[in-house]
Amino acid sequence: MLDVKKCLSDSEEKMDMSVMHLEDTLAQIRAGKANVHILDDLRVNSYGSMVPINNVAAITTPDSRTIAIKPWEKNMFPVIEKAIIDSTIGIMPENNGEVIRLGIPPLTEDRRKQLTKQCAKEAEEAKVAIRNARRDGIDKLKKALKDGLPEDVEKDAEANLQKIHDKKVKSIEEILATKNKEIMTV
Repeated sequence: MLDVKKCLSDSEEKMDMSVMHLEDTLAQIRAGKANVHILDDLRVNSYGSMVPINNVAAITTPDSRTIAIKPWEKNMFPVIEKAIIDSTIGIMPENNGEVIRLGIPPLTEDRRKQLTKQCAKEAEEAKVAIRNARRDGIDKLKKALKDGLPEDVEKDAEANLQKIHDKKVKSIEEILATKNKEIMTV
């Protein structure tokens, strides 16, 4: 017999993962302001292993248009610079021997629109993942109905699953609206 609460919590967990993935993805999209999260995917070679850049340097945003990277060891300067140049960030690093600076250029109107479309696409993918989690949960409930689960319990669980789905979709729309506002603010 299917444990209805476990089925609902599993579905909700999958939906939560989709929302968290969207938040992480949107945090890495450059919105014209300095944001240390655009460096999250960047890996550098440190003593033979590829590690995140924040494991070998302190990353700060001294102002809204600059990211400062202060490596803990002098020999990491060229490695970090090369990683930034080879990445898809699209910003040329400036090295003064003490700190590597990334100057964040202001976004053009076209680029802003392009980024909002990219964010909308990511949000839609998250919504699809949430719908899939709901569908999987409903499929499990339908199967349990055939295995002897009472119909009223199945209907109540399905209604609860729909409420969870609606809450998560609303959350995604709020996250998207916040990011679009951040992008479109000049």
